[in-house]
Amino acid sequence: MNKRAMIMTMLLAACGLAHAAGENGAREQTIFRAGAAPSSNGPAANFDGKVHVDPLFPAGAQGSFSAATVNFEPGSRSAWHTHPAGQYLIVTKGTGWTQAEGGPVEELHAGDAVWCPPGVKHWHGATPTTAMSHIALTATRDGKNVEWLEKVSAQQYRR
Repeated sequence: MNKRAMIMTMLLAACGLAHAAGENGAREQTIFRAGAAPSSNGPAANFDGKVHVDPLFPAGAQGSFSAATVNFEPGSRSAWHTHPAGQYLIVTKGTGWTQAEGGPVEELHAGDAVWCPPGVKHWHGATPTTAMSHIALTATRDGKNVEWLEKVSAQQYRR
């Protein structure tokens, strides 16, 4: 099993989101082929700098969660945001930062995992000098997985 597949399997099991064999009458595995969903640039309204999003699988019949690999170029970051049902981040390469509102900026390294609880205002991204990539496993509640807020200011980012 490759590293990406192993990480996803562990995540799904740890989140309690893996489905039992035969649930809902399913008798076969579902394979989401790499590159089957189109990649996109992170929208300027929600990100500063160059951010690239590669979907892994959508929320849907297999569960109320989705996953994507998000690649941040040096100096790139998300806007402040919350998740109504929470989100796991697994850093796969590079060095990044994350911050929950009112808390310190925390440094992240490849192999680190972060749980962003429901409703907690936070941001994440690369450091000014190092790119960072993470897998985002995001739960959905009532059809929604994120509430985008204001941009992270240069002062907040460089703390």
